[in-house]
Amino acid sequence: MLTRLYIQNVAVIRKAEIQLNPGLNVFTGETGAGKTILISAIDAVLGERAARDMIRTGEEKATVSAYFENISPRALETLRELGYDEDEGGVLITRELTASGKSVCKINGMPATASILKQISSLLIHIHGQRDGTQLLSPERHIEMIDSYGRLEPLLAEYRVAYQRLRDLEAEIQRLAMDDQQKAQRIDLLTFQIREIEAAELDDPNEEDELLARKKLISSSEKVLEALSAAYSALKGDEEREGIDVLFDQLTSGVGVAEEYLPSLAPMAARLEEMGYELEEFAAELRDTLDNFEFDPKELSDIEYRLDQLYKLKRKYGPNIPAILEFCQKAREELEQITTGEERLARLNAQREEALKQAKKLAAELTARRQQAAEEFIQRVEEELAFLDMGGVRLFAQREEKPLSPDGADSITLYVSTNVGEEAKPLHKIASGGEIARMMLSMKNVLADRDDIDTLIFDEVDTGVSGRAAQKIGRKLAQVSKGRQVICVTHLAQVAAFADNHLLIQKQVEDGRTYTRVRELSQEERVEDLSRIISGDNITSTALENARELLEHAQKVKAEEL
Repeated sequence: MLTRLYIQNVAVIRKAEIQLNPGLNVFTGETGAGKTILISAIDAVLGERAARDMIRTGEEKATVSAYFENISPRALETLRELGYDEDEGGVLITRELTASGKSVCKINGMPATASILKQISSLLIHIHGQRDGTQLLSPERHIEMIDSYGRLEPLLAEYRVAYQRLRDLEAEIQRLAMDDQQKAQRIDLLTFQIREIEAAELDDPNEEDELLARKKLISSSEKVLEALSAAYSALKGDEEREGIDVLFDQLTSGVGVAEEYLPSLAPMAARLEEMGYELEEFAAELRDTLDNFEFDPKELSDIEYRLDQLYKLKRKYGPNIPAILEFCQKAREELEQITTGEERLARLNAQREEALKQAKKLAAELTARRQQAAEEFIQRVEEELAFLDMGGVRLFAQREEKPLSPDGADSITLYVSTNVGEEAKPLHKIASGGEIARMMLSMKNVLADRDDIDTLIFDEVDTGVSGRAAQKIGRKLAQVSKGRQVICVTHLAQVAAFADNHLLIQKQVEDGRTYTRVRELSQEERVEDLSRIISGDNITSTALENARELLEHAQKVKAEEL
């Protein structure tokens, strides 16, 4: 539900903070006061295209923010899937327009794109009006409406599982059903690849790393040998100098003599004795390493040959030995499938026949239930339209059979004849804004308990209707708002009288500039505004009384019907 709307520097609106409530929220105001601008601002924050001329003259940027509370689980799930955290169960959408043409979008303070705004907002709010390229009127949504009305989503989900199973089997069959020449060529290729990999005997997944280390050692053998010899000479000495062991013996002997007179040196003497043993161990280890440091010059050549072999295999089959082995295993599996393909193909074809039978069965059930749901849906919408003084309107559901698809075997388009004797036309080609708006209202009332869109906006749904029809529209809007939020921009008192929350859009001039402000009306202020709508600026006592009676009547009807 849209609870707060903040608008700054949008056309004549310098700043407006609007609080919206559950139920029916109605906006009224004089022509040119900014009602259309209000809807345009909401459109902008929902991701629709926004022109730079929306920015108030003399300002560098315009900002619109909308906060939604208690949003549906589906909207919350989509929000998380897109990487946005919820704000205590709500979502704050902000859009900033600059004079340079740039647009900054945010969801709960995190950057977003206009397309993401559309994706999120489509689950939060629907706007219906004369400018609305409405989802409900688009042919692609007709079958979805019928499914929603008939509560066919579980059956559709079951069908889609069967349909996907069918598609998977068909793809597998197509992959296996190659001609003899292709099969022979593929067998030859796979056999060659498997033999080449197997011949390499890739038993150790770390072999390449070990070979590279050994190659590095052999390539540096002279340097390593010199270092080892120098270390051993430093420890044991050579013809030119004494080694550390001799000097260490002198150190140990000196401390031993001194210890006889200085007992405090006993710990040092013990440590030196231990170090002496360690030096002997170091010397022995260095000697063994020098004695065993041998390599065959041919070994380097063998290593380079093996590394080259591994390099060629990696170029063909994968970046490392595990990947090459995985490729080989998949090749074996594919080869087995091809060589046993006839049997497998026969099994797959049998499975496909069963899957096709199941998908057709579920598609036929969908078709039958859709036809029943469409009849009931059309009947109920026509009843709603008759109530709204559109009794001559007739709806038709035209079904065309099509190959199995994710939606079944049906293509459904709603047609409408707006006057008796007129040829029916596709619903989306209705020209009259007033007819579109009332059609939308009727459908939404019929589908009221079928979707989880919490907020509906109707922009001048009462355009081109008489006072009697307007009162009926007000009653219908009140019905639709039961259990959800409806926002309506109207210029008729009969509609405004049914509001749970009545807001006035008012234009005023200060210091030579025009400003628009929005405020919630009290009960008495509502009477005054309704009387203004009824009689214009010349508000008489009769007009006030008529407005009061209109308001009381609407409240009575709401109490009885809702």
